[in-house]
Amino acid sequence: MHFNDGQVPEEYTRHLRAKTIFIAAGMALTAIVLIVSVGLGPVNISANEVLGTLFGQSISKRFDLIIWNIRLPQALAAIVAGAGLSVSGAVMQAVLRNPLSSPFTLGITHAAAFGAAFSVMILGFGTMTSSNVGAVSLNNPYSTTVVAFFFSLLSTFAIIAVSRMRNSSPESMVLTGVALGALFTAGTMFLQYFADDVQLAAMVFWTFGDVARATWGELAIIAAVTAASFIWFTANRWNFNAIEAGDETARGLGVKVERVRVIGMLIASLVTSVIVSFLGIIGFVGLVCPHMVRRVIGDDYRFLLPASCIIGGGLLLAADTVARLILAPNVLPVSVLTAFLGAPVFIWLIIRGNKR
Repeated sequence: MHFNDGQVPEEYTRHLRAKTIFIAAGMALTAIVLIVSVGLGPVNISANEVLGTLFGQSISKRFDLIIWNIRLPQALAAIVAGAGLSVSGAVMQAVLRNPLSSPFTLGITHAAAFGAAFSVMILGFGTMTSSNVGAVSLNNPYSTTVVAFFFSLLSTFAIIAVSRMRNSSPESMVLTGVALGALFTAGTMFLQYFADDVQLAAMVFWTFGDVARATWGELAIIAAVTAASFIWFTANRWNFNAIEAGDETARGLGVKVERVRVIGMLIASLVTSVIVSFLGIIGFVGLVCPHMVRRVIGDDYRFLLPASCIIGGGLLLAADTVARLILAPNVLPVSVLTAFLGAPVFIWLIIRGNKR
């Protein structure tokens, strides 16, 4: 092993360089997928025309309308939502020390969805409407987000309570999340039973995750919450590394484990509730993407957090693009495709855990 002038092992330097290259490559690939996604659709637009429009060179008013009002908000919403769900899953897996933790598997997504439906049907914080093209809108999405966050907190505190019990295992936490998901799903179905035709159609469609419904204003809110959360996650990256080694080890290193665990879960729940209340349920992104990244760059949260954001955003954008085109002219909700892809991975993780 050779050392440079700064006494840093050369192999370690190459190790860090490889992780940095992976993150940079992920960013470049996501940018390419973004350009391709914006250009594909009923009206195909070349990459040069997309870039020209994005950089202010008006190719045609038709392209300006398609790109700026329809495709670009949808593509950016997919990137931001994928990044938020993926980094939230990575943090949950760290603070709970459970490889199967994610907003979807722990029932937090379903709790937020129930909260959004509850705010509309019971509290009257807005009405869901369906247009003739199948889009769903909330007249007061901000109050709905608050209620969604409240119910996601209930699920979060239940998971934390189970994790603090004696002899609690990772399997027990996952099973608790599954039970909570079933409970809140049943609650949503109960509300749907008493809804009128328009509300029922809107609620059923809304539960399907669809990034196409995001407006520029809603995208700004999701992006702001995700960015602020990512800053806190990044500031605690060393704490997450310590907790991965065990609670006692982390405490010995001066980490306030319970504080980091509770705040991390709360912030991850906030990101999830905001995304769900605006875009609907998008499952398995928070579970699959962190594990994909781990297999390449390892468990170091200095690199795992940014890489999970990038890969999560790129993966959800690619899935949304495929979902738009696979059954054209019909548009498949992206949550359907992520569920088809995520369920086998979830089963594989369970089987691998049993083998260990």
